Amino acid sequence: MKRLRYGGWSLVTALLLAGCGEHPVVTLYDHNLTRTAIPCLSLQVFPPDPQARKTIEALYPFKTQCPYTLTLGTKEGIVCHSFGNAPTKATSDFPSAYLRMELRRGMKLLYSYYVDLTHAPEASDIRNAFSRLRQDLMLKR
Repeated sequence: MKRLRYGGWSLVTALLLAGCGEHPVVTLYDHNLTRTAIPCLSLQVFPPDPQARKTIEALYPFKTQCPYTLTLGTKEGIVCHSFGNAPTKATSDFPSAYLRMELRRGMKLLYSYYVDLTHAPEASDIRNAFSRLRQDLMLKR
């Protein structure tokens, strides 16, 4: 089932309410984005990760000069210290990493994708995230 949340809530609020799990939290902040073709994307990978950059650059012809910026962020080795999650941590694979993609025009956040992972972010996770972005938005090549 494809879930797409519409603006209003911050990413932090959505993450707190969604909890941990390998189901992406996708938020569309600009309703017009689904009706308007995005002509191009520039790319930022933060923190710098050559393997992640190589993976996502194989999926789309990013341009250096474009008003729309896609930021790809990953992190691994996360430890959750919440006592409320102790039973979950003890009985299951608890997330230890995440993958985040944000689409902005200037400083304005338009779209976000976030997923908790139980493993270090892999190329398949990046491909899945970008595939979801393509399903949700109209990207020109």
